[in-house]
Amino acid sequence: MDPWSWRLWEIHKAGVRRVYLSPSDDHIGHRGGARAAAGHQRRRDFDDQHHGGSVLSYDIVICGAGSAGSALAGRLAAIRGLSVLLIEAGGSDEVPQVMTPEQWFLNLDSERDWRFHAEPGAGVGGRALPLAMGRVLGGGSSINVLVWARGHRSDWDDIATEMGDLEWGYEAVLAIYRRIEDWTGTPDPRRRGIGGPMHVELPVDPSPLAPALVAGAVEAGLPAFEHSNGEMMEGPDGVALADMIIRNGRRQSVFRSYVTPMLGRSELRVLTDATVTRVIVENGRAVGVEIHYNGRVEHIHASLEVVLSTGAVNTPKVLMQSGIGPANELRGLGIPVVADLPGVGRNYQDHIAVSAIWESPQPVVGRNNLGETIYYARSDPALATPDTLGFLVEAPLPSEENAARFGVPEHAWSIFQGISRPHSRGRITLTGPDPDDPVRIDAAALSDSEDLRAAVAGIELAREIGNSPPMRPFVRREVMPGPLPRAELEDYVRSGAGTYRHQSCTAKMGTDEMAVVDSALKVRGVENLRVADASVLPRVTSGNTMAPCVVIGERAADLIARDHAL
Repeated sequence: MDPWSWRLWEIHKAGVRRVYLSPSDDHIGHRGGARAAAGHQRRRDFDDQHHGGSVLSYDIVICGAGSAGSALAGRLAAIRGLSVLLIEAGGSDEVPQVMTPEQWFLNLDSERDWRFHAEPGAGVGGRALPLAMGRVLGGGSSINVLVWARGHRSDWDDIATEMGDLEWGYEAVLAIYRRIEDWTGTPDPRRRGIGGPMHVELPVDPSPLAPALVAGAVEAGLPAFEHSNGEMMEGPDGVALADMIIRNGRRQSVFRSYVTPMLGRSELRVLTDATVTRVIVENGRAVGVEIHYNGRVEHIHASLEVVLSTGAVNTPKVLMQSGIGPANELRGLGIPVVADLPGVGRNYQDHIAVSAIWESPQPVVGRNNLGETIYYARSDPALATPDTLGFLVEAPLPSEENAARFGVPEHAWSIFQGISRPHSRGRITLTGPDPDDPVRIDAAALSDSEDLRAAVAGIELAREIGNSPPMRPFVRREVMPGPLPRAELEDYVRSGAGTYRHQSCTAKMGTDEMAVVDSALKVRGVENLRVADASVLPRVTSGNTMAPCVVIGERAADLIARDHAL
């Protein structure tokens, strides 16, 4: 298939401003006569009110083809007669940098990255951290480090307790994971799935560094597991080779896994290079979206629902530009208030991390995703669950500041040591009412003293693992940080801190006044509008966020199908 054939139509063609691409009455009729007729009447009413002519119209409009949006679109497209539009701001994923696992880092700061930056933060020495986010079919699952990490049992059970909804609990989510996965490793029928859309495997022919680091972590007191998404995610600590979304040496993004097999169905359309700027709300009901496409502003109608899956930065931005957010701030920007939700943009979280680096006596040849081992650990033995995580990186990965201070040898490898349960909370705010006005991202990285404590404990653990006997064949010397006094080690962490790029939690589920969505992912105060991405997490999960986003997309599909009897 021609990689650009996902542009399945051109809105501007032969001078026609809008093209009506809604299914025929007979096609809609597969969903049931009365409900189909009502939806068709809503579309006619919308057409009469907007521009006096026909508009693009679908039953479900999904904004964002990232991990959650792709899973949602793939599941809904399987429902006969349901018309689904998936809108993506980026373009094709058919490029070597996306499809070749070891080239993932070449996507950062490219046209496939939104290229967000946080505001300079005191907790990270006044630096402005880059915050990559996918702008391509597949979103983050097309540019990330390809690690499949489900989150800890306690992550999901905490959500269920907070929401009073067992469908978000670990056992319920485990059942969703079993239907998601096509796991190729050692069978584990209770915890792993076979035959699902997401191909998940252990690294093929891993670097010798990877099993050595597993052995080094065992020397440091962590138990080893055959895989990282089974029993390991139910206990306090563990190390394993990382699960990956690689098949036959090629990246298997969520878009490739869920959407590509459905592209031949009449139920699904995918539009690339189209940026959603706001949700159109009438009388408290979401009826469509406004997009920037091909240099023009266009409207698309949704007869049943609009779903925002644009990520933890763009989702609150679109909500606020639509008049959904903190009322006083919106009025100050001249944006009419549709729903006063003070929690929109609040509660921002990410996994902050810093590298420890060793010089290698021989060249390091990276394999698979260049980071094949993962571990979780407690920074304090009194904790019941892990609050730090570490990854092997088969290359040096310093900050510019620490590279200038310590130097970086030609041959080196790293442990990227992070905080898996951050206490710091940041915020997304608008800088103006225009869609082209950038958002302000206060990441608040390491602003909470507890995060600094956990980061220091984590880097001390990383040093213990990296300097352990199993790692000695791969070590000429420790490059950084070395045995620094406590105060200097804190400075090292602040000057070296980066991020795993797991931005999340800015439109959280909850029952308090700061909640943006309920347990059904519905935006409070606005009908027919849901959010399905990492924004809805009350707290970032304990690891990479791609797999949890697929769960969120699956949950959204179940909820939409249930609510509309599809």
